[in-house]
Amino acid sequence: MEYPALYLKRGEDARLRAGHLWVYSNEVDVARSPLTAFEPGEACAIVDHRGKPVGIGYVNPNSLIAARLVSRGVEHALDRSLIVHRLNVALALRERLYAEPYYRLVFGESDGLPGLVLDRFGDVVVGQIATAGMERLKDEITAAVVKVLKPRQLWWKNDASIRTMEHLPEYADLGHGEYGGETIAREGGLEFAIDPVSGQKTGWFYDQRENRDLLARFVDGKRVLDMFSYLGAWGLRAAAAGASEVVCVDASAAAVESIARNAERNGLADRVTAVRADAFDHLKALREAREQYDVVILDPPAFIKRKKDFTEGRLAYRRLNELGMQVLARDGLLVTCSCSHHMPRAALLEAVQQGVRHLDRQAQMLIALQQAPDHPVHPAIAETDYLKGYVLRVLPA
Repeated sequence: MEYPALYLKRGEDARLRAGHLWVYSNEVDVARSPLTAFEPGEACAIVDHRGKPVGIGYVNPNSLIAARLVSRGVEHALDRSLIVHRLNVALALRERLYAEPYYRLVFGESDGLPGLVLDRFGDVVVGQIATAGMERLKDEITAAVVKVLKPRQLWWKNDASIRTMEHLPEYADLGHGEYGGETIAREGGLEFAIDPVSGQKTGWFYDQRENRDLLARFVDGKRVLDMFSYLGAWGLRAAAAGASEVVCVDASAAAVESIARNAERNGLADRVTAVRADAFDHLKALREAREQYDVVILDPPAFIKRKKDFTEGRLAYRRLNELGMQVLARDGLLVTCSCSHHMPRAALLEAVQQGVRHLDRQAQMLIALQQAPDHPVHPAIAETDYLKGYVLRVLPA
């Protein structure tokens, strides 16, 4: 099948040939291939200024990222067959990593399907589409998922704010299967009931799974404070690993109710308390009440969503970590994370260190944290390496 050509300016193919998958609008030779000639999400052949094909991708003339490369060369059509192949390749990795079918199955560009995320919860799959190109392929993606996985349900959770940048509507609906039945995330021997429609993102955050695995060695017999708890993944894992008391804090009433239900479900209700509160306000109140915890976990949402927000966001990370350390017992452990792509690892550690010195304490960095391997990093695309964190021991000066 032949696709219309999207011509690049001279030299603008170098980044693509080095492994990247994005074409920015100012890299397109609009004299030869006007962006306005393409429909949002239309498949195209991306070619260099000499007319030599780079590969097959899709276009969105309304977006700063004007095109995304899906397949190198022009031998393979952008169709259901290609998607089935990419799903099978992605599945092979996850089945090597995990004994049970609970994981991120597709992580966008890193799995060769830019703009698509699929999370698997046993016989339920929850998908998110972020680009017009993948939206046009939604029926083919659905058919491919059904062929490869045969799920009971496939939910589309297409309500992420990034869709507005692609001029796409926000919605959530059932793409395959029938309504009814629970959706469960299994992790660390525990079960968490999730909501694939009303929950955050796809309903669960698999990217922190391996980091939560590391927690077990530090929490036996300890008091643990889990801030920004969502469904209680960190806190309940800590309780299951032997923590004597766990307090989970989240600003959402629905999340707090879910934490309580999940604690009951896993037989941990006697050691887990769920509190609805703003994280910063609650930490200040705990400080004033002279409450202290052996382990404090800070896993906030992204404070820096755009590059221009860096200065303000970095200050927020510093304030949060400083407050967290003020409720740490002597020789306590701080687990701090950032999912902001625009917050470099070194900047997060520097923000913690600034807080440490302001409190006249000292810290030892024990473990550097990163996203789980079912969220593989694409070496040529820095944006895929977004999660960072540290386990630190905080001592008196």
